Amino acid sequence: MKYIILHGEGMADVPRQDLGGKTPLQAAATPHMDGLARNGELGLVTSHAEGLGHGSEVLQLAVLGYDPRKFYPGPAPLEAASLGVVVEEHDVVYRCTMVTLRAVAQQSKGPQVEIKKLGPQVMMEDDTAGGIDTEDARELIEAVNEQLGSETIQFYPGTGHRHLMVWVGGKARAVCADPHDVKGKSIGDALPSGDGADILRKLMDASLIILRDHPINDQRREAGLKPANCLWLWGPGRAPKLPKLTEQYEIVGTIISTSDLHRGVGICAGLEAVDPSVLTESGGTDFLSRGEAALRELGKKDLVYVHAQMPVEVAEGADPKARVKVVEEFDQKVVGTIVNGLQKLGPHRVLLLCDATSDVRSRTAPPQALYASYEGPAKTDAASARGFNEADAAEAGSRDATRLMARLFPRS
Repeated sequence: MKYIILHGEGMADVPRQDLGGKTPLQAAATPHMDGLARNGELGLVTSHAEGLGHGSEVLQLAVLGYDPRKFYPGPAPLEAASLGVVVEEHDVVYRCTMVTLRAVAQQSKGPQVEIKKLGPQVMMEDDTAGGIDTEDARELIEAVNEQLGSETIQFYPGTGHRHLMVWVGGKARAVCADPHDVKGKSIGDALPSGDGADILRKLMDASLIILRDHPINDQRREAGLKPANCLWLWGPGRAPKLPKLTEQYEIVGTIISTSDLHRGVGICAGLEAVDPSVLTESGGTDFLSRGEAALRELGKKDLVYVHAQMPVEVAEGADPKARVKVVEEFDQKVVGTIVNGLQKLGPHRVLLLCDATSDVRSRTAPPQALYASYEGPAKTDAASARGFNEADAAEAGSRDATRLMARLFPRS
């Protein structure tokens, strides 16, 4: 028996006026996902993760059978696992995001106002530092680590604007804000507070001085790009201690994702990770390569978890047709490629999940996600007219996400 979990992050949504009152899943042509819903079990899922944020990794953790209220360590430790950063029991990992800050009084086209210290007089202009590339970001984070790194503080490069800081023997109870929630606002009320916040603020202030006049940022300004002029510390946590699902079910498995966060969840659960560098495809997504990689892995493994994400520029954009196109690509290149290939691999169980982007999840309670559970190969195609969409899933009822693994694996 082969087992596969297909996770489409950002594919679910609420009805949109610009799509005639339909969601992207309803407006898109999705024959493969509809087939799974028609011939299997369909419904909504909740992760019961109130107070843990709206990250898709929380749903992923729950789907793999872990109660997030007990096992969710925060995003930073999961990313550390993906990047191979060693975190000891008493260490604390922080997300270290490169951002663009500017003075509140500064006009968009006026002369630059120098920021000397973080406070309410400073606003978050961009929470991704203008989408800084990994090569430039690595040089900047290395410059920070050279000057601020010590026996207790170390900075580690990640991808793009996302990096990590490990505080050896540090404090994990500081209240820190997601920079995305501060975009376009004064940072005064969003700076770290609580236990350990004084250290975090000093590090952030120091990073501002180091990065402000770095040659990389001079070059970015000259090119009309936003500078990565500060490190924003948030998302702290200690190393997770997850019981390995590979041991629980006596299987071997793989996680396929370009997201450090989702790979980290899989690795902590005992799955091996496909190198994200092999997941490449022209045209803005890597959906087809994920489907093909999944089939290769299923030839060797029992379980494969495939995570694919709605591109940020599409999720945050105003073009509804772009959202629909991504959903159709996911159906064709990920779901279709895998479902068709599974026919040659014998008996299989498929769990399909689609959740919403963070802005949609923040407006819905509980977080909106839908699933279809299917066992194949099916002998006949069901006559049902239902499809894989939010409305049909709502009619079918809701299920606790942590119980979905019991639908995927046979009872012992």
